[in-house]
Amino acid sequence: MSQIAHRIPDATPDNLQNFISDSRWSARDVMDRVAEQVNEQIGDAADACFIIDECGIAKKGDKSVGVARQWLGSEGKVDNGQVGVFAALCKNGDASLTDARLYLPQEWTDDPDRCRKAGIPEESIVFKTKDEIALEMVRHARSIGMDFGWVGADAGYGKGLTFIKDLHTMGEKFVVDVHSDFSVFLKPVEPYLPVKEESAVGRAPSRYRVDQQPVRINEWAKRQPQSTWKKVAVRASTKGILEYEYLTVDCWIWEKDTKNVYRWRLVVRRNPVSKSDYKYSLSNVCKEVPLQRLAYMQAQRYWIERTFEDAKGECGMADYEARGWIAWHHHMALVLLAQSFLLDERILNRDAVPLLTCSDIVELLGATLPSKNRSLEEIEAAMEARHRKRQQAIDSAFKCQGVR
Repeated sequence: MSQIAHRIPDATPDNLQNFISDSRWSARDVMDRVAEQVNEQIGDAADACFIIDECGIAKKGDKSVGVARQWLGSEGKVDNGQVGVFAALCKNGDASLTDARLYLPQEWTDDPDRCRKAGIPEESIVFKTKDEIALEMVRHARSIGMDFGWVGADAGYGKGLTFIKDLHTMGEKFVVDVHSDFSVFLKPVEPYLPVKEESAVGRAPSRYRVDQQPVRINEWAKRQPQSTWKKVAVRASTKGILEYEYLTVDCWIWEKDTKNVYRWRLVVRRNPVSKSDYKYSLSNVCKEVPLQRLAYMQAQRYWIERTFEDAKGECGMADYEARGWIAWHHHMALVLLAQSFLLDERILNRDAVPLLTCSDIVELLGATLPSKNRSLEEIEAAMEARHRKRQQAIDSAFKCQGVR
């Protein structure tokens, strides 16, 4: 807050901290308005997609809301931090974040007093898996009228059937990545209940069985001859046209111990030169959808990674000095708002400046927006105020440890 206050006229660290941490404006209302604005720019019932992903931010201590030792994708390891589930609307290379929700580990929701101290509303002190949060986001996006043709997510959401099965039940088209050890059936399967023998004791069997054995998708893919793979161009990059080799096949997924079977499509991608770097996805699109289209749909998940890069690099997504529930959601709402502005400017100026980037726009804003012209006395006073707060924090920490 102090760094922002140094630059913005009439701003003080305390006022900014109050605006983020304590003021009662609705982060949800702001996020929904951002979603509507992004939808006005790039929403499309056929070619836009709604991509779900999570983002972890490393944090020290145990006071920040939702902080715990958990997997942080940005760090590539389990570490102390917060994890948010995010959604982005994407279309043909244009993308912007439209929703953000904080994941609360069960160690938090099992401790209501800790949650209340962090300002978590009573109705939010309930454990929800990331799958459940993601499904809520899809439903909410539809409820506010967002237009997209399918939902995408990485293998973290495809590791079990819950997420993709519920998307299918909701009537949503999806292209969701799965791990290489995912197993499928390559022929129709018919689950059945075993017949109880007359001489057997106990209850009749209630768990369904199948007579076929599934195959692991990575083992199946590596057995396919070169002639079955098709080279497909997925997008233009700064280094030319990006191409991969693809294949697709109908497959059947059985929900173990039940009679439920789903017929979906498996999409496999690999590097055409090294014949490695396999990526696997499941989709419930109809068989008439060509491989070229499936490849395009699978490749769109790339854009949410780019939105995270821009959000962190240009919109301060990971740079906040706040601990509470309200503050986290206020901060993320402002990040979404800033990113939607950057999207608007890039679209507005595309014909005149086709290579305009988010960092270009931020640099232009830095040179043109009003800025404080501070005297030496003002700088010294601000420094003294920071030092007083820093000393108070040090004194408080030592007092808590019983050190005099």
